Amino acid sequence: MDKPRIGLLGTGPWAEHTHAPALAAHAGIEFSGVWGRRPEAAAALASAHGTTAHSGEVGLDALFAASDAVAFALPPDVQAPLAARAAAAGCHLLLDKPVATTVRGAREVADAVAAAGVASVVFCTLRYAGATAAWVDEQAAKGGWFTAHAQWLGALYAPGESSPYAESPWRREKGGLWDVGPHALSALIPTLGDVASVTAVRTEPDLTHLVLRHESGAASTVTLSLSAPKAGAGAGVELRGEHGVAVLPGEWGSALDSFGTAIDALLESARTGAPHACDVRFGLRLTEILAEAEAQVEAEAQAEAEAGAAAGA
Repeated sequence: MDKPRIGLLGTGPWAEHTHAPALAAHAGIEFSGVWGRRPEAAAALASAHGTTAHSGEVGLDALFAASDAVAFALPPDVQAPLAARAAAAGCHLLLDKPVATTVRGAREVADAVAAAGVASVVFCTLRYAGATAAWVDEQAAKGGWFTAHAQWLGALYAPGESSPYAESPWRREKGGLWDVGPHALSALIPTLGDVASVTAVRTEPDLTHLVLRHESGAASTVTLSLSAPKAGAGAGVELRGEHGVAVLPGEWGSALDSFGTAIDALLESARTGAPHACDVRFGLRLTEILAEAEAQVEAEAQAEAEAGAAAGA
């Protein structure tokens, strides 16, 4: 084939509105097919973009055989084992964030990628949107940052809000820590260095605060939620250091354009063999940090529950 063939796993709103249109519109690839857990959804999405529908175990193997790479729009803990299977079949991977919500699951994908020698890219939107990707690179090159604050306050579950993404069981279960936490970390780690330690506190059912110490010596704070009031929702990153103050651009462009850039990044990594900065190993690191934060929050909740039970005894 003259063009690399990329298939898609997933048929939900994210796949429908971003992944499938971007794959179909990309001039440098062939959109090789759609796999879905629901055959009727796979058929509808494939038909809308002139490609082939697959479902079931046989369909997975057929899509892998028909593809040089596969993109994922699945819940993270559904994505992880299928991604490891795709890598073993020789497919390059365009993964969604988070790669998995368990360290074991994310590590299995990273190990499968390494064993197969395939390329991988994790779609953390800020790293592929033009203005924000350039901003992250610029601040990382400057260095000298003393501290930073990131906030990602979504209104997905605010009263009166209606979004197709609110129907996602994994988002409702895991909340802002896992859904938008990767976005914040994807901007902070390149600019301040890897996370040496994390302290996590949850003050509402879905309002999580992180204090991060970075290997550069800088410290940062992060506030995450999917349940903020609509009027108070918003996202941003602010860095402070010897160069003054740097604020993440407010205009991020379209998700379609960003995903197209992620496709380009995967194609380049597959062609050259050079790993992308936001590859599966970075995705594994994000999972490690978020899993540690989640464990702290759960331990604190358990301690509070035991203290309350003891007081009431």
